[in-house]
Amino acid sequence: MSTPPSTIGLVRRGHSDTGGAEAYLKRLARGLSESGHATRLFTDAAWPTREWPWGPITRLRGETAQRFADELEKIGPKNQCDLLLSLERVWSCDVYRAGDGIHQAWLRRRAAVLSWPRRLADKFNAKHRETLELEKALFTGGALRVIANSEMVKREAQEYYGYPAAQIDIVPNGVPLADYRPDPDARALRRKILGLREDEIAVLFVGSGWERKGVRHAVRAVSSLGENFRLLVAGRGRSHMARGRYVHRLGPVRDLPHLYAAADIFLLPTLYDPFSNACLEAMAAGLPVITTRDNGFSEIIEQDVHGTIVDSASSQAQIRAALLFWADPERRAAARSVILERAGQFDISVNVERTLAALRHAPRAEAVSGKMRKT
Repeated sequence: MSTPPSTIGLVRRGHSDTGGAEAYLKRLARGLSESGHATRLFTDAAWPTREWPWGPITRLRGETAQRFADELEKIGPKNQCDLLLSLERVWSCDVYRAGDGIHQAWLRRRAAVLSWPRRLADKFNAKHRETLELEKALFTGGALRVIANSEMVKREAQEYYGYPAAQIDIVPNGVPLADYRPDPDARALRRKILGLREDEIAVLFVGSGWERKGVRHAVRAVSSLGENFRLLVAGRGRSHMARGRYVHRLGPVRDLPHLYAAADIFLLPTLYDPFSNACLEAMAAGLPVITTRDNGFSEIIEQDVHGTIVDSASSQAQIRAALLFWADPERRAAARSVILERAGQFDISVNVERTLAALRHAPRAEAVSGKMRKT
């Protein structure tokens, strides 16, 4: 007799066609479905039906984070699934995946670089207040277990909220590696479209929320190196943050694999990132990644082997030195196989398997242990 599939409820508010969190959630849902599990998405009106072919959708009002969390509590989502995995800060769930990191940790880093008027504005910002209230609820009993995507996030959950280490599983992000495999033909075509000469060094920045991701620091570093370097900026942000003679603003880009193929170096001088999906995608495309210690992704690379880790977003001398180090085409070619080998450990299938293993540790999983079968 076959084991009936478990139903895993997944929670995420909002939707962006080019968002990293949305891309990850869809990859996870596809993997769960292929592993024989049913899924139900709890979201708001923003998520397009066409973007969720893996099960039913329950839509809630989501004008604000707390309104969405309140509505979720009202409908009793745990009665509609065997386990509730939230990728959103809500009041309660079986397992919380802290893919957005620890908001309190981000605000502390942010405060260190803001002027005092902006720090004061943050203190009275209603959105930050709501986010912190929801986060505190999860880490003080609302989440029975937590999945962190980096050691950094695990440490911060313990430091800021005293969440028990034994209840935190670390599951790094994963990407479909085959989608990002280096493609010489795609590289030549995309560079031609972008107007890049063969000898120009294309430095790629991918991400939205440019202040946090450090686009200004990327612009400053690349612009200081002269006309042989070009900075390609993909994503949404305030245009004044990404201006310069050697800067190409591309806006949101759907066909990221071909853009990675056109690039030579990936640069993300982020102020805070729990584990950048874009960095992992770049590594899967064979690119050396330059990022900061404030990016959980930095935990999986070796210094000057798979890329370069700089101390902070404002470490201009280190960023420039790293760009010059990786500007050498022979060095990049020699490193490519090692970079791809490292990326090979982070296929989305591995992430799904480890996520399922983490879900089996949740208290409610004991009641459906036959359903929560291994992949």
